[in-house]
Amino acid sequence: MDKLKSVLSGEEARRDDRNVVQQLNKASTLGWGTRIKGFIACFVVGGGCTVLGVCVLFLPKIGITLFIVFYTFGNICALCSTMFLMGPMKQLKRMCDKTRALATTIMLTCLVLTLCAAFWWKNFGLALLFVILQVLSFTWYSLSYIPCVRFVIFPPFIQILCINNQYQSTSV
Repeated sequence: MDKLKSVLSGEEARRDDRNVVQQLNKASTLGWGTRIKGFIACFVVGGGCTVLGVCVLFLPKIGITLFIVFYTFGNICALCSTMFLMGPMKQLKRMCDKTRALATTIMLTCLVLTLCAAFWWKNFGLALLFVILQVLSFTWYSLSYIPCVRFVIFPPFIQILCINNQYQSTSV
């Protein structure tokens, strides 16, 4: 009878949720050595996929598609490799911090749009544009983990763009 009351009152579900969260937490607590090994393995797989993607780029007909798949998968592996160091929840919380929320959103959007352009829209020029945006957004995202670097790097690019813009307007 007590079991029936706990099920009907919702206590059973809360107990199951707590157990699942506790099990996930227990499963994700790795030793430091295991975390380093996981990070290195995932990062090497990501780097290998990226290099393999560049190598297959010049294959006829399927080269661009394979490049896009391997390059995007490589970026995803590289991104996931840092989850071994910090833990998945801490990584996700840091990805959503106000200092890097925009960079995270743009980076993940570029990953998805690259695959959409290649497989759904079948527009390889657009897919290559999204690959370039992947590189830029992943770099911007990575720089967000180093304090104040984006504020040091960004102003020179604005000056270069302004100087080029002024040069083009005066030369016309």
